[in-house]
Amino acid sequence: MILKNIIEQYNAVLPLEQAVTPPSAWYTNSAIAKLEQDSVFSDSWLVAARKEFLQESGQYVATTIAGQPIVIVRGETIKGFYNVCQHHAAQVMETGQGCARALTCPYHGWTYKLDGSLAVTPQFENADDFDKATHGLKEVRVEVWQQWVFVCLNDDAPALSEFLGELYHQLEPLNLNKMRFHQRVSYDLACNWKVYVDNFLDGGYHVPFLHKGLSSALDGKHYKIEVTDKYCLQSCPTKQRDNDISQVRTGTARYYWQYPNLMINCYDAIMGIIIVEPVAVNKCKIIFEYYFDDNHPLIDEDFKNHSVDVADKIQDEDVAICLSVQQGLSSKGYETGRLVPSKEAGEHLFHKLLYKDMKNHL
Repeated sequence: MILKNIIEQYNAVLPLEQAVTPPSAWYTNSAIAKLEQDSVFSDSWLVAARKEFLQESGQYVATTIAGQPIVIVRGETIKGFYNVCQHHAAQVMETGQGCARALTCPYHGWTYKLDGSLAVTPQFENADDFDKATHGLKEVRVEVWQQWVFVCLNDDAPALSEFLGELYHQLEPLNLNKMRFHQRVSYDLACNWKVYVDNFLDGGYHVPFLHKGLSSALDGKHYKIEVTDKYCLQSCPTKQRDNDISQVRTGTARYYWQYPNLMINCYDAIMGIIIVEPVAVNKCKIIFEYYFDDNHPLIDEDFKNHSVDVADKIQDEDVAICLSVQQGLSSKGYETGRLVPSKEAGEHLFHKLLYKDMKNHL
């Protein structure tokens, strides 16, 4: 089927009360996955690094953004570059983080300054019409917000503050800068990245059935869903219960999602970050980062470890259902589904934004 026809199978103008999910092909077709990389991810501001890893001159983070190798480095300022040597395209800096005086390609030793300019080209003296000034690393847009460094591969995209919209101001009162990084965990899932996002955005619909422990700690009667711009906020007060989850999940639960793939979960003295990265049409990587307010009287190492254990259990429950959904999406017995108006406004927003980006790119 022609790619345009697959996209147009989704009716983006239906109100939430009549809304239908995108066709299953959006989750199983490799051409759609490629289009998402070229449109949704290449045109969006995406979290690339924590700014605490880029405090000193020479500190760098090498990662992958929208399928592209990227290196972010602190020189006089924080800059981002395609992590590709301009000689024969080798990756200049090994994936991960570190500190270096310069960026040196391991293949032939071409070396770049921290500002991306080409400095050293071994045994290249006899090359005619070669100007080092035009062979530096190719720069990408970088902006810092809260505790994170964002990258955008589209030079014409709006600034980060405009892209984040209302969320840019929503998080300011929470004073997230007081949170300190504790641990990073990643999972490899055999499902399309959108399956995981859909699960996150179902307005707590699945929580009483799939997460009985978490459900006991939340006052589900007061669950709220707000959608604005490119973000969704799900919020719910917690209950005081004598169980493991209630010990580490207190205050008001706030679950933020920012298009396309960033989630921020906040409780009292706790923040969790989830980043969903597409790997293939039926594979994705889920990255969890855990943060805590070390000045809070309840926060100690036992509390932190217990909190991570609780999150791991909930994640295991989500993984199992996401794999089941991916299998169902590949079945001849399913094409589209309906959205629950009282719960799934976040999914509706997500699907409409996807449709808009993919259609505009075509």
